[in-house]
Amino acid sequence: MRYGSAVRRQGRSRRWRRYHASRRRRKRERAGGAGNAVGDTGAIVYEMADAPQVDSAPSRVNNESTMSDLAREYRAAREAVALFDRSSLGKVSVTGRDRQAFLQGMLTNDITALQPGQGAPAAFLDAHGKVMALLVVYAITDRLLIELPSDMTEKTLQTLDHYLISEKAYFESADDAFAILALQGPSARGLVEGLSGGAIELAPYSHAEVTVGGVPVRVINRAEGPGPGFHCWVATDQAETLRSAFVGAGAVSAGPETLDVLRVEAGQPRYPRDVDDSVILPETRLESLVSYTKGCYIGQETVARVKYRGHVNRALSGLVVEGDRVPEAGTRVTAEGKDVGRVTSAVRSIALGRPIALGYVRREHFEPGSPVTLADAAGEQPARVVALPFVQGS
Repeated sequence: MRYGSAVRRQGRSRRWRRYHASRRRRKRERAGGAGNAVGDTGAIVYEMADAPQVDSAPSRVNNESTMSDLAREYRAAREAVALFDRSSLGKVSVTGRDRQAFLQGMLTNDITALQPGQGAPAAFLDAHGKVMALLVVYAITDRLLIELPSDMTEKTLQTLDHYLISEKAYFESADDAFAILALQGPSARGLVEGLSGGAIELAPYSHAEVTVGGVPVRVINRAEGPGPGFHCWVATDQAETLRSAFVGAGAVSAGPETLDVLRVEAGQPRYPRDVDDSVILPETRLESLVSYTKGCYIGQETVARVKYRGHVNRALSGLVVEGDRVPEAGTRVTAEGKDVGRVTSAVRSIALGRPIALGYVRREHFEPGSPVTLADAAGEQPARVVALPFVQGS
C-alpha cells in the first residue's frame, strides 16, 4: 500500500483510485480568509407562455429539424417525462468510520445529520470562501456517495487528500462504476413507480433502492428544471437495460441543450460555467447549500461574515433580454456606460419566448427591474434584472 498523496490503484478500471493520507503528514491550515455579503432581491414570477424553441447552442439554433426536436423534448420535460443521460457527472464513494465527520469539516452543509436514505447539496470552499466545487452528498448505510460536476472527480479527490491526516475516510472514484439517468417532468414519479411496482415518497435529495426489470437502481429526488425530477444511479453495464425500460414506458429521450434551457429557466447555476473558484459562495445566492448552525468548515469565516456583518459587491442574478439575440457567455453587462457585470449562461427560454441569462451584476443593480445593457461584438441589447427562478415549477 502507498500512502500520502500517492495513488493506490484498485478496482475494475484504471480510473478507480483510492485516497488516504499518511499518518505522518503535518497538519494543514483549514480555515482563514475574508469576504463580503449578499443583498436581498424581490421576486418577478413569469407564467408559462406559448413560444418558439431554441437555446444558445449554435448547432441547434441553425437547424430547423433540431429546433423542432428541442421543442418536443422541452414539452416532454414540462408536461410528461423526459430522459437525460447525466453519466458525465463526477461520482465518488466514501467509506470508513470517519467519513461523515471528515466531510463535516470540509463542506458547507450539515453532513453528520444525514441518515441513510438522505442527501444534501453542499459546496467545497477554499480558505477564502471561494468555490472549489458544487456537489451533493448521499448517505447509504455503509458509505457516502458524492455527485460532482463533470470532470471534477480527480481534482476534488486530490484536494480533499491534502486535508486527510489520520481520519478513517477513504475516497474512491466511481466515475466508471455508475451511470446516471435523469427523469424530468410531472410524470417522472409515476413512471418509476409503475416500473418498480412500489410507491416513491422521497423528500428532495432523499433516495431509495428499487428494482426495475431486475436491475437495482438508486432513485434520488433530484430535479434539474422548473418541475419534479429524479436521478437514477445504476451499474454502468446495466444502464442500457434501464434506459430501454424508461423509453418503453414513455420517457422521451432528450439532449443536453434541452436540459440547459430547463436549468437556466429554473435559475440553477452550473459549475464551472456560472460558479468557479473566482467566486465566493455568498455571491452565488445558494443559501440552501449552507448550514449556519453546524461547526467549523473550510471557508466558514467568509460565509459567516457576509451573512451577519457585510455584503457582497456582486451576485448571481437573472437577466431578461429585451432584444432577440441570445448573448454569449462572457457578454459584458453595462449600465450608464460602465461595466457592472457579465453573462455566464444564456438560452432562449421556451416558456417566456425570449432570451434569458444568468450572470453577475453589481449590488447597485440587484433590484428586480433594474435596466442594464448587454454588450458584445455583435452590438448592444437592453435587458432587465429579475429575481430567480425565471419559471416556477409546475
